[in-house]
Amino acid sequence: MSLIERRLWVAIAALAAASPLLPAAARKTAHKPAAPIAPLVAASNRPAKKALRPSAKATPKATKAKTLRGPWRVPTFADSTEGDRIDGDDLTVRRAAVDALGRLNGTVVVADPKTGRILTIVNQKLALRDGFQPCSTVKVPVALAALSESVVERDTRIRLYGKTTMSMTEALAKSNNQYFASLGQKLGFERVSYYARLFGLGEKAGLDIEGEQAGLLPSAPPKNGMGMMTSFGDGIALTPLELTALVSAVANGGNLNYLQYPKTQEEAQQILPRIKRHLDIEPLISEIKPGMHGAVQYGTARRIGGDFAGSIFGKTGTCTDERTPTHLGWFGSFAETSHGKLAVVVLLTGGTGVSGPAAAMVAGSVYKNLEAVDYLANVTEPKPPVLLASPVQASVVGQ
Repeated sequence: MSLIERRLWVAIAALAAASPLLPAAARKTAHKPAAPIAPLVAASNRPAKKALRPSAKATPKATKAKTLRGPWRVPTFADSTEGDRIDGDDLTVRRAAVDALGRLNGTVVVADPKTGRILTIVNQKLALRDGFQPCSTVKVPVALAALSESVVERDTRIRLYGKTTMSMTEALAKSNNQYFASLGQKLGFERVSYYARLFGLGEKAGLDIEGEQAGLLPSAPPKNGMGMMTSFGDGIALTPLELTALVSAVANGGNLNYLQYPKTQEEAQQILPRIKRHLDIEPLISEIKPGMHGAVQYGTARRIGGDFAGSIFGKTGTCTDERTPTHLGWFGSFAETSHGKLAVVVLLTGGTGVSGPAAAMVAGSVYKNLEAVDYLANVTEPKPPVLLASPVQASVVGQ
């Protein structure tokens, strides 16, 4: 290369390095010779793990996962049928419940309200443990307690704030916390505790069901006050079986039956209804049913859908159980058709998407799946019940 050509090349390189059309890094290296090929080959052979390591700024995905998980330590999705023993289940009901729950992490309990026979339990490990905070499902026993004690009548309007008032029917349907907090303050801890025990909370609901644990009732008012206890179930641990027994008693007119879970089909055929105790709530049932039906028609359980031939009555519950911790979605319900009645309780656990309305949607699918095969049309009348008394001390009533 001649001297003139060399000087011309240097000038062109200098102009290129100074050009604003090139990035700064390119301008700095434009006058340098190209890098040799060998080091590039070596770089491409580095371990993939090291090459794909995210930079300090590349963390949105991890942050998003943490945000979705929140404080909860229980997955929203799981195989909820794992480990279940189903030799005594009604297999038609079992299929309907498993299909309705799908991949959600939770439990479904289906029972005959007249006999107390459990037709199926999906996710028995969850259903039989010592319970979770009942969330707003506690409002059903609180409503019955308030009516029993004449603290309120169904049409009594309670002032919530300003000029806003609400009756029991609307408060149950829309799960109004202020309304039920007011009832808790009027009832007081002793009377709330008495009726909770009377309705089966804090004790095993089943008759010799292997592995069943009882829920928990506090021995003193919760630190957050009676309002939180009677609107969110603060301080209480409720089991799915206890809620099943309670909604079954509302469905059948007041008999708190022992739940019986047969181990074989032969045992299932021999089940007799066994009454734990008779609840004197028959005149009150008609007072709370409009609110429980309203929950399905226009309230918190409306996601259940309206294409069911019978009438569904239920109560949702949504909150976080601090002991676990997990987010909860409850729905305790029963259906009435021209052929018979059925109780369905759903409890969902996890984080994102878990709620009482979501649990109601699962229960709605159970009812509709059974309606599709005309299940209730084939239910036979139960044999006469046998009373196995389990009284509750009434010393606190009226205090």
